[in-house]
Amino acid sequence: MTVYPFIIHIPFCLGIPGVFCIDEITGYGIMMLVAFFMGGWAMKLELRRRHLNEEYATDIMIAAMIGGILGAKLWYVALTGEPRALLSRGGLVWYGGFLGGTAAVLLNGWWKRIPTRFTLELAAPALALGYCLGRVGCFLVNDDYGIPTNLPWAMKFPYGLPPSTVENLRAMNAPVPADGLPGQVLAVHPTQLYEVTAMFVVFWLLWRLRNHRHATGWLFALYLLFAGMERFLVELVRAKDDRLIGALSLAQVTSILLVAGGLYLLRRWDLPEQQPLPMGPALKPPEPLKA
Repeated sequence: MTVYPFIIHIPFCLGIPGVFCIDEITGYGIMMLVAFFMGGWAMKLELRRRHLNEEYATDIMIAAMIGGILGAKLWYVALTGEPRALLSRGGLVWYGGFLGGTAAVLLNGWWKRIPTRFTLELAAPALALGYCLGRVGCFLVNDDYGIPTNLPWAMKFPYGLPPSTVENLRAMNAPVPADGLPGQVLAVHPTQLYEVTAMFVVFWLLWRLRNHRHATGWLFALYLLFAGMERFLVELVRAKDDRLIGALSLAQVTSILLVAGGLYLLRRWDLPEQQPLPMGPALKPPEPLKA
């Protein structure tokens, strides 16, 4: 199967010509917005179920959007040494976005005097859903694919980022057939779709476990465990050239840290809450308007 990127071309420039100009809308950009809004919607539903102020979900969404994009950009610049990427549409690294978004969300919660563990608990299912939808965007722009394979569902990305050609895959140290010709487009693992499927299952599971009897924050610890495991495994068939420790990629090393952190927090927050967490005034629902 051959897959082409989803792009909507705009006949004019949105932005500042010569500095930052958008003349097309990609499937990735669309799905990024969908991911943020769907994550916010999921948190609104949970706050409504708890009879708390739903506006806090909007606060989290905005903080995550600003901190996530900035963190993803800074991480990319640190990896590549390309400061111009700060003003480009590309150059986004998930782990940088995760750290930047988390920092912004927790800072916002601290400012509003909302317990950190409650914020983490609330955001856990939304994080899994947002990641799932974000990977749909990666597939739509033909980015983050895997190594060559002959499986029935293998896909070719002739206009990917970069195209799945013999020379590009060799540059990423992917196993390429010895008889591969320069310019030849190879069929590869659609690892984006692997992650979409895996993280949707994680979202479904976390959503079902919202009524758990463990301490507040336990759901976030479970998210860390599953997210780290998923990313570590998919990296085994990803076309990557960022090996950090032996055969382990930077993402795999980070995944190991996430799994370790998740296991630690699962054990720490395993027992039921001894007393309710003190909630700041920002979580109190607004008073109904009097007639």
